[in-house]
Amino acid sequence: MGNKKVLVADDEIHIVQVVAMKLRNNGFEVVTADNGSDAYKLCCEEKPDIILTDYQMPGLTGIELIEKIRGTSGFENVPVIMLTARGFAVDDQQREKLNIAECISKPFSPKELLNHVENVLQSSAVS
Repeated sequence: MGNKKVLVADDEIHIVQVVAMKLRNNGFEVVTADNGSDAYKLCCEEKPDIILTDYQMPGLTGIELIEKIRGTSGFENVPVIMLTARGFAVDDQQREKLNIAECISKPFSPKELLNHVENVLQSSAVS
């Protein structure tokens, strides 16, 4: 899985730091943003292989970010994992419409998240 680029977008800086460290320690290149607007700019500049985004962020919410990404040429099929706080659910219809690969509830273990990232990248490479 090495040399894959991951965009991590979350307004909780401690989550970004823990997730980025876990991914970097496992061979991923990581770019981070603490709001949806910056995440979109980084996405266009850095062209990540996978995006991890929080549901609730300033600037653009995770849903708005994904909608904007899906409407941008070249990003229609970039895998996205949505991180959600308890009580914020993405319904199946929205998940399918926006092509969200996984929804993971907080709190999660960094190891569990790493497994999800690797699995999503592996299955997106196969399809």
